[in-house]
Amino acid sequence: MSKFKFLKINKFKRLRYLSINQNSNLYIVFLHGFMSDIEGEKPKNFLKYCKKRRLGFLAIEYSGHGKSSGKFTKGDISKWTREVKISIKKIIKKNNFILVGSSMGSWLALNIFKDFSKQIKGFLGIGSAPEFLERLMWKKFSKKIKKEIIEKKIYQLKHGEYEYPITHQIIKDGRKNKVLNKKYNSKIPVTMIHGSKDEVVPVSYSKKILNNFKKAKKKILIIKNGDHSLSSKINLKRINKELDKILNFNY
Repeated sequence: MSKFKFLKINKFKRLRYLSINQNSNLYIVFLHGFMSDIEGEKPKNFLKYCKKRRLGFLAIEYSGHGKSSGKFTKGDISKWTREVKISIKKIIKKNNFILVGSSMGSWLALNIFKDFSKQIKGFLGIGSAPEFLERLMWKKFSKKIKKEIIEKKIYQLKHGEYEYPITHQIIKDGRKNKVLNKKYNSKIPVTMIHGSKDEVVPVSYSKKILNNFKKAKKKILIIKNGDHSLSSKINLKRINKELDKILNFNY
């Protein structure tokens, strides 16, 4: 696997990223999910995919995630979106790219569409989770949990074997980053892939994203018995096939 690198954003912030160039004018940009990183099966898969097809590749690790600097509890959607924009401008520059968003990564992807409208040549979402903080967390929290978040500014949300620190700041900021009420006029190919047994995000979220792309070449693939991550070998092969179709559209 290629070596991880660090991008200096300012005096105090360094973001870890994974990138290859291969003298290509088309990149795949992978945006990971909430409290994830760039060491999982998906970034490994897409790196291999790009090497085989001689494409550029970039996977960005937001502040407070993985080995990037900063605390997770100091982050929010606006901050991570800014980091993605800076990383793309500094590493990909004026080259074209296809966005691949996993879970929260699709939310960040939608946030940057207007900034890179001429460079984005396709969008593939995996278990997409736009606006999940308000719709799938806050609205489902009990009054007791909401009170704790407002008063203590943080709540440790347990989900299976994992614990997610949910701050009042990230909830409030999420409300400023609404994307499900926006219309996108892009004519690029947009494919949403979702597991039928996704235990975290309903399939309806992928459908809502597609509804907002009126002119795009749209497709939804619901993987039977698929979970939220869709990181098994067989599911990654299915994802790669859909990415091939987006790639073929550009050649």
